[in-house]
Amino acid sequence: MKKQLLAVALAALTCVASQADTLDKVKASGAITMGVRDSSGALSYTLGDGKYAGFHYEVCQRIIGNVEKAVGKKLDVKFQSVTSQNRIPLVQNGTVDIECGSTTNNTARQKDVAFVVTTYVEEVRIATKVASGITSIAQLVGKNVATTTGTTSVQLLRKHERANGVDFKEVFGKDHADSFLLLDSGRADAFVMDGSILAGNIANAKNPADFRIVGEVLSVEPIAIMIRKDDAAFKKLADDTVRDLVKSGDMAKLWDKWFLQPIPPKNVKVGLALSDSTKAAWANLNDKPAEDYAKK
Repeated sequence: MKKQLLAVALAALTCVASQADTLDKVKASGAITMGVRDSSGALSYTLGDGKYAGFHYEVCQRIIGNVEKAVGKKLDVKFQSVTSQNRIPLVQNGTVDIECGSTTNNTARQKDVAFVVTTYVEEVRIATKVASGITSIAQLVGKNVATTTGTTSVQLLRKHERANGVDFKEVFGKDHADSFLLLDSGRADAFVMDGSILAGNIANAKNPADFRIVGEVLSVEPIAIMIRKDDAAFKKLADDTVRDLVKSGDMAKLWDKWFLQPIPPKNVKVGLALSDSTKAAWANLNDKPAEDYAKK
């Protein structure tokens, strides 16, 4: 019986180890799966018909290009739409090899997954309708405030509620598009989320001029591409790809392309300038969690 249990345990460890070695995994299968988001602003979004686009999507395409060089073959790139709730489990269990959405790197998540060096430092803000007159979190007393299930903004909202004595009602969208719809339809008075996601959803709204991003910065968080833990070779390849993009100036060009120029499918501009926080992250590339940013 003990021998059987030992065999099962060894098999499980072998399975975990093989999953963690992404380069061997994709070389053997001839395929790599990218986790993508349907509505994460200009970072990652759907064009429909199984096609995706965005800043992080394109960074991941560059990483996959270097994976193909490393394994010596062209790979079949598959796309798996992920949500805030399932993105971490799907990376852990091997369904997704590289997650290219809008995930905050924090200490809690680092226990389950690893992060490539930070590509973007996000500011969490408030989106409202211009007609509402709301300009700060203090004005959300008694209001319905939308955020997306499974995101760090949920905990952030509750923290501000306790600290500032602002009593509001939380309403949850299943994804960012659903949360924005709560605001657009009047079921929510505000939508609290990453500024890039707010800007992207506003840009693609039927009437973008009806909305604005207001109020204080509620949090500053490093956003990074997510991979499995304990996979040193894949992490080094991905980190080196990002470093090369920054050093060559291509990362700045990608920012301009996705945040300052008209983007498909509606050819609208998100209009989000490169922040000093992101410039600093590129100048000193690292995979430090959000908690380190909060100490500053």
